[in-house]
Amino acid sequence: MSKIQAILPLLALAASFSSLATAASVSSNNCRCLFGHPCWPSDSDFSALASRLSQPLLRPIPPATPCYIDGPDSPACAEANSSWYNAVWRADQSGAQQNTQFETFRFPNRTIDACYLNTTLGVPCGRGSVPVVGVDARGAADVQAAVKFAAKHNLKVVVKSTGHDYLGRSDGRGGFLIWTHHMKNITVHPTFSPAGAPSNETYDLAITLQSGVQWHEAYDAVTAVNRTMIGGLTRGGTVGAASGWLLGGGHSALSPNYGLGVDNLLEITVVSANGTELTASAHQNADLFWGLRGGGGGSLAVVISATYRTHQNPPILAAFLNFATLGTNVPSPGARDAFGAFIAAQGALYDAGWGGYANVVPTAAAWNFSAFIISPSADLAAANASVQAVFAAARAAAAQDPALVLSRATTVPFASWAAWYNALGFNATAAVGSVGNPTALGSRLLPRALIDADPARVADALLGMDAQIEYCLVAPGGEAAGVAPDAMALSPAWRGALAQVIVGEVWTESKGDTADEVDTIMGRIEASTRVLRELAPDSGCYFNEASTLEPDFRQVFFGSNYPALKKVKARYDPHQLFVVNKGVGSEDWDADLACRCDGSRADNGELADARRDII
Repeated sequence: MSKIQAILPLLALAASFSSLATAASVSSNNCRCLFGHPCWPSDSDFSALASRLSQPLLRPIPPATPCYIDGPDSPACAEANSSWYNAVWRADQSGAQQNTQFETFRFPNRTIDACYLNTTLGVPCGRGSVPVVGVDARGAADVQAAVKFAAKHNLKVVVKSTGHDYLGRSDGRGGFLIWTHHMKNITVHPTFSPAGAPSNETYDLAITLQSGVQWHEAYDAVTAVNRTMIGGLTRGGTVGAASGWLLGGGHSALSPNYGLGVDNLLEITVVSANGTELTASAHQNADLFWGLRGGGGGSLAVVISATYRTHQNPPILAAFLNFATLGTNVPSPGARDAFGAFIAAQGALYDAGWGGYANVVPTAAAWNFSAFIISPSADLAAANASVQAVFAAARAAAAQDPALVLSRATTVPFASWAAWYNALGFNATAAVGSVGNPTALGSRLLPRALIDADPARVADALLGMDAQIEYCLVAPGGEAAGVAPDAMALSPAWRGALAQVIVGEVWTESKGDTADEVDTIMGRIEASTRVLRELAPDSGCYFNEASTLEPDFRQVFFGSNYPALKKVKARYDPHQLFVVNKGVGSEDWDADLACRCDGSRADNGELADARRDII
């Protein structure tokens, strides 16, 4: 038996030491019961829960734990080192997040509790924000048992699928985890009618995904029946296909043709806060269906499965544009002109069915721009003409400016979306990308009216930021272009947007970050995000890719839909069992989501158990 296996029972029994800690008075009406508090469930309580589950109880641990318990030379530590930046591996760890700052915890005195991969730092492996116990759900019955148990004991609930999250909604210090990662059933329906729908409302080849299904699995299933669907785009396809991505809205390179994920949702099955399994559609539990489409992950219920419409699988025209200014981190005049032409063409590109992504990456060696966009438009000739105008502008700029290096401006046809996806390597199983490090973002949805009216102002604002930029041409189009702003809980800003712009930084924790170092990084991101807010002050943000520092989350994430969304939450989660950072109802809670704002803090964020280090 490994040392990890040996120590896990000790972690389960650690609450018995709570009498050694400060016996703070915690009101069950105002504060959650956290690990180590006298109210924490007993061993017999957990045994009773375990008897109702299909799998043993989880004991999540920070992913670097083996390097401290088994030692830095152990096989388990070697696996952690070799897999640290692998999104597939991280998704398979109940205690891991894709962005590692959410595995840590900052105390009010600004010290940070964490379990760093670098064991030479000389600090103990702390639990950070990793929940102490949880349920490895394999179906609705497991989720129902978990939800009822959490509600009975007033626990802090954490719902997690893969750990892809930029707002820290999949962690929770002292909490109770419901892990849906292993709920993997996929069903393709020859014909499908949503719950409560009239008999003449049917959809061909709809697909039902349980909440643990990841995009690479969903894409394999839909490609096998020669269809395509709206979905996320990450290396390895490790983002959950029926969890937080969907509930936050869900954008795609195909969104200008087919809409967002929430526009393609036909039916969704969830477990509500009282442990009831509910199926919601436009015809049944319609208010819940309204709230789940854009109301955000972890806020209203636990998803069991989601059913999407699929689409025909047409040929794809892909376009690639790359240019740079070498030897400097600022664009040359020609690079500015080429970038300005790209921004000015956004409306025409969208109208021709183009969607995809562009990046501005300033480094000491070069200022770089790259774009890869696709169009499944039925009129590929028109699509080609619109993008060729952008290429022509870039070539003209390069001809006038020797400092501008234009390395690629070309289109490539693909037989299908899947062929393009595979050719660009997004199906790579190694899935090594920008995970395994702390990552923070800021973002804004840019209205079409703004870009069409003053593209030069938009381009100048973006180029004026000293930041890495991701420009996402993912505004909902096709049938979704006419969807009313109040048709679902999604921010109405999406319906008038042409693009999403993201700024952000990735940094390392190899030296063990201090609070001051993290604050400096967040300050830079916030400065760039402020530029975006000033550029589009009346717009909003995509809930899944935004800043943790957004000052008015209700407005930017939900806009005028927030009051109605709050009413949906009051109906289906009246005791606010499901509360996440910046989610609906979170304004009623303190920063750690442990106590209601009118309640008193028990311990300033400390676990009541004095033994908070794992080793």
